[in-house]
Amino acid sequence: MIAFLLNVLLAFAWLAVSGSVSALNLALGFVLGALALFIVREPYGSGTYLRRLFAIGVLALLFLKELAMSAVKVAVTILSPDMKLKPGIFAFPLTVDRDFEITLLANLITLTPGTLSVDVSDDRKTLYVHALDCADPDKARRDIADGFERRILEAFR
Repeated sequence: MIAFLLNVLLAFAWLAVSGSVSALNLALGFVLGALALFIVREPYGSGTYLRRLFAIGVLALLFLKELAMSAVKVAVTILSPDMKLKPGIFAFPLTVDRDFEITLLANLITLTPGTLSVDVSDDRKTLYVHALDCADPDKARRDIADGFERRILEAFR
């Protein structure tokens, strides 16, 4: 957390030094600050900060990829004359156990077209997901576990 605050402070310092206040210049300052923190990582934090930033970026790219792929899949399914759908709800056993991680996973699933997070069990060990096409729930479970859940664990643990 201290490394992130230092990175933000360095980004704003870059804005002040460069004399140009813009979102692009702030992003450049953030990247330069992260690079500076990487160089002096011993006293001000370890390399885990940059690994975490990279893992969060990979998670964001995975979400964008899944968003595009599922949007196309749903559009093709809906436009086809013989919509062979088997909607259903399946239980997904959670590996993530923190409230933030469960909420993030549920939101990523909900924001992806064709799926919707319905509920979390009281013991927070199972997430119930509605899928537009639930013909193979085991494949859907594997896709979530190998995709979003694994990337969330890499980014936030």
